[in-house]
Amino acid sequence: MNALYYPFHLCRQQTLHRLLAEYKQVHFCDFMALQLTPMIGTLAVSDRMGDYFPEFLQTGRIVQGYQVSGGLSPEIKSAVNGDLADDVWRGYFHESLANDRQFRRGLFGFSHTMRIGSTVVPGPAAFLSLIDQKHEKHLLTVETLQALGLKPLSLTEGYAFEYGFALVKTSAALRYTLSISRQHQLVPVTDSSAHFRLLNRIFTRDEVVLNNQLIKDEGD
Repeated sequence: MNALYYPFHLCRQQTLHRLLAEYKQVHFCDFMALQLTPMIGTLAVSDRMGDYFPEFLQTGRIVQGYQVSGGLSPEIKSAVNGDLADDVWRGYFHESLANDRQFRRGLFGFSHTMRIGSTVVPGPAAFLSLIDQKHEKHLLTVETLQALGLKPLSLTEGYAFEYGFALVKTSAALRYTLSISRQHQLVPVTDSSAHFRLLNRIFTRDEVVLNNQLIKDEGD
């Protein structure tokens, strides 16, 4: 079987070469521009792995173009809500946010100031607030997060929204990974220990029979 790299649309060069050494083809999704509400979403990035390695794209070693942007379908939304209701999955997410730099770098830019609600907050202060354990236990669904995003937010509500949106983005990326892997008979492969554990939790809880692989580069 061929590989689907997850959860991002790009990977490190050393990871790509490890994948190409083990699989005939490595598949990539496009950037996930998730549209939570008509006014709130993530911006699309146009770059693809094939832009950086055109020789692999031309020879078919890299396959790309799986579209994962836009609003969540009813099926994906239901699956994301299942993850948000899973205490074990939520615990893995919170632990990774607090302790895994690679994981949180994909969600937040703590190296500079951040807008939380209507307040501009220094990145380090935002990080300390977001890893408060109260967020791990806060009940949340996609629908409640969408409703929260439709009104002006206080600082406390702003932190709840940012944390919740990070949860939804993480779950949605994994749910798209599962869906595409099944549809195209691909092995999901990542170099992120945190995402690997989160996807494994989904497989265990939902009784998914699908191989899941973790690639760790030397020196990691």
